[in-house]
Amino acid sequence: MSYNDPMSIDNSHLQDTTFAFLDIETTGGNSARDRITEIGIRFWRAGEVVGEWQTLLNPETRISAFIENFTGISNDMVADAPLFADMADELEEQLKGAVFVAHNARFDYGFIKSEFRRLGRLFSAKVLCTVKLSRRLYPEFRRHNMDALIERHGLARVQRHRAMGDVEAMLSFFLHARSDRGDEMMEDAIATLLQRPSIPSHLPPDTLQDLPSSPGVYRFYGENDALLYVGKSTNIAQRVASHFSGDHNTSRGVRMSESLRRVDWTQTAGELGALLLELKQIKSLKPLFNRRSRAAKNLVSIELSETDAGYLQAGLVREIEPHRLGSYFGLFRSKRDAERALSGIAAKNELCNRLLGLEPEHEGACFQRTLGRCQGACEGLEDVTRYNLRTQIAFHALRLQTWPWEGPVGVVEHDRFSDRTDILVVYNWMHVATVHDEVDLHELSLSGQAVTFDLDSYKLLIKALHGRDGQNRKILELPAIGSPDVLMP
Repeated sequence: MSYNDPMSIDNSHLQDTTFAFLDIETTGGNSARDRITEIGIRFWRAGEVVGEWQTLLNPETRISAFIENFTGISNDMVADAPLFADMADELEEQLKGAVFVAHNARFDYGFIKSEFRRLGRLFSAKVLCTVKLSRRLYPEFRRHNMDALIERHGLARVQRHRAMGDVEAMLSFFLHARSDRGDEMMEDAIATLLQRPSIPSHLPPDTLQDLPSSPGVYRFYGENDALLYVGKSTNIAQRVASHFSGDHNTSRGVRMSESLRRVDWTQTAGELGALLLELKQIKSLKPLFNRRSRAAKNLVSIELSETDAGYLQAGLVREIEPHRLGSYFGLFRSKRDAERALSGIAAKNELCNRLLGLEPEHEGACFQRTLGRCQGACEGLEDVTRYNLRTQIAFHALRLQTWPWEGPVGVVEHDRFSDRTDILVVYNWMHVATVHDEVDLHELSLSGQAVTFDLDSYKLLIKALHGRDGQNRKILELPAIGSPDVLMP
């Protein structure tokens, strides 16, 4: 089959679809806070440009000096421009029935939807992202931003960061890719990218288009707003879409989809914030479909102390003090789990069961000694120093991590896409608070705040702050800002 044979393929999109190549300039990167200053559109259908539409907009807010220099659009230029509200009807009419095409389309589409939302109106369109189109057609390349495409494909230079200049570059790439890869490959790529994932029938059809491509936590709600599920992702939109694409095609997933009535979400600046929020909401909100870890009514740990004879003995600790974690060995969800761990240590290292608290106090040898599995510490026959060294080696891997800083720290995460910064305040392996800038951080007091010491959070923060998850996070050591009230589960 050759793409040069017009009868061999279905060119339904390239021949029958109007593509609206659209670019916007804005006052910033957050569609919830920032506003549009310029819109440019060029319409293409069946191989030719069939129209264009362009306007400056008064954003009803000041344009910063940085954005003025970046786009070339000044406050004076937009002072007498129309408001978005004045142009909304015309824009909607222009885009009616067309495929909304943009480079990093979620940005442009998100801003357009936000502007309509401010007017109490919904806007929906089929969306084609030329970044995704480039990745699909040219997977051998790593970079797909517009400057990279212009350089790589030898496209004509344009006035970058102005709406019609970026529209011209985008359309040039589209036409070049069609010529370079051929209609068949182009049509296949467009069809694949325009195919919307099927979503549960009770959800609005554009649910997925509202979701951000940033880190955070998403929640599924059923009838009567019952919470069904809490999940996290570094890309909320992508993760939620995967729930409806067959990735979760289990009986449990099907039952959840049939019950689903609403999706909402909370954005975070990074993965650690999303993980901590997900953990907190699963434990506190108890969603119906989450597989929760077995609840720990009281965490149990192990502490070593010396007997009158100088031998190390193990005792169970039920009131864990987070400021002295380095004195404890292991965190267990029950007494039974702790005793099972002690039994394993005793068997593997020939330690005395009585000194490990696995047998009641009595005269003479422990039971394991009668089986030849204890070297005689219970009878005072093993050298104290030798026994204690063997015990310390046996328990070493279970020792909990001492908090390595003098006081609390702020873990900084930043998401460039949403321009969001979170500073996660952590103390003694407990997430205490989240603020969004250093001004709030310095005004924060931990005194009187209640926080629960939690096994799962402890494990998560150990991994994150020791860098074993492969990320380099900025950590701010904080001055004394009080101590929270620690609650035990």
